[in-house]
Amino acid sequence: MQTSQRVNSHQTSALRSLAILAIIFGGWLPNVACGQDWLEFRGPGGTGMSDAHDLPTTITEANTKWRTELPGRGWSSPVVSGNDIWMTTAIEQIASKEETAARLKTAPIPGLEVRAEVRLQALCVDRDSGKLRHQIDLFSVNQPPLIHKLNSFASPTPVIDGDFVYCSFGAMGTAAIRRDNGKVVWRNTEVKLEHETGPGSSPIVFDDLLIVHCDGTDKQFVTALQKNDGRIAWQQTRSGEMHPQGMMKKAFATPSLLATPDGPQLISPAANWIYGYNPKTGAELWKVYYGELGFSNAPRPLIGNGMIYICTGFNRSTLLALNCEGKSKLSEADIAWRYKKQVPAMPTPILVDKLLFMVSDAGVATCLDALTGEEHWQERLGGEFSSSPILADGRLYFGNRSGKIFVIAPTAEYELLGNGQLDSAIMATPLALDNHLIIRTRDSLYRLENERLVPTKD
Repeated sequence: MQTSQRVNSHQTSALRSLAILAIIFGGWLPNVACGQDWLEFRGPGGTGMSDAHDLPTTITEANTKWRTELPGRGWSSPVVSGNDIWMTTAIEQIASKEETAARLKTAPIPGLEVRAEVRLQALCVDRDSGKLRHQIDLFSVNQPPLIHKLNSFASPTPVIDGDFVYCSFGAMGTAAIRRDNGKVVWRNTEVKLEHETGPGSSPIVFDDLLIVHCDGTDKQFVTALQKNDGRIAWQQTRSGEMHPQGMMKKAFATPSLLATPDGPQLISPAANWIYGYNPKTGAELWKVYYGELGFSNAPRPLIGNGMIYICTGFNRSTLLALNCEGKSKLSEADIAWRYKKQVPAMPTPILVDKLLFMVSDAGVATCLDALTGEEHWQERLGGEFSSSPILADGRLYFGNRSGKIFVIAPTAEYELLGNGQLDSAIMATPLALDNHLIIRTRDSLYRLENERLVPTKD
């Protein structure tokens, strides 16, 4: 009980600190809503933290208040405002054997798949009942780019801002939807790049801008669209030297926002480099070289303890901690420590006070001292992971590609508190609100509660 109270206190403190920073650093406020909303990838401020309570530790069919089968295929994580749960999906038309063989003949890497057509949609599910309220067509693409079997055409997580939901599908388009009636306000298909394995970077909101990473094999840049009409406000090309091979130039990370003495900065990992940009104009403020090859990195940067934490991605993923305390420009000299054992290329780690937790793609969980990088423990959970962990009700929740859930104590000593099994792969990051978990699997969306809270079925 003491551990749970301590961690829940930290969650509340961390969310309160975001608002305090806004006052100190010029009025800027991250996309954080009051109460129980979960508006973007990894929730309030991208922290992965929730103030939910009374959650189950063992997941069984008895914990299911409702389960809704979802159309299509999409790995985007659910986002919530009020009673609306939003996510995206792709309705795919399988290509013929002849088209598949022809397009895969020159495929750069194994694991790629061919589709003849894809319809990209936004979905809205009622949080109380689980009813699918909206299934909105946003884009239709003939002969879409190749997609990797571990990815989907609908992997970027939407972001909610006020009355609108913004959905990005990378090079296939970005759209804005009114939350109240599901009407499409604008569409933008101007942003072009070659993802090679499908889209992955989720958009974030800053003031009146929607900011998206665009790190492909052919082009690498960051762009900002105007929220009201979707027009391009600015684009900034990556300036750091890249590996000559195209696939080693790409990345799938989502940026984070950092408050500094000179104003907010966009913290933006890419292949080989992490950048700091002015989010208002896109001006590059600094960049730091990883010191080694890093590409296809998907984890979102973590910010806390006067540090920025990033994962460098494929090749051999390394966790870097950069000292940003009181600084507006960083250099390689600010790399405080590195950690190289079982660092994820896809799941984002999570920061709990002065402890950092992560699970590798291969299913090995690790706890580090966030100040020094010292390892406290490392345990094999089993299975493979793409989904990122969350902290809720004083517990860490992890989900793997086999649909298994692990509940772990957020402490410097390893303790497995519970587990569970859902119907199919967990590729999206879960969320927790009020007294329930919302978890998207490959096939379904679940609302899970303590067994005593779930109505008995006749």
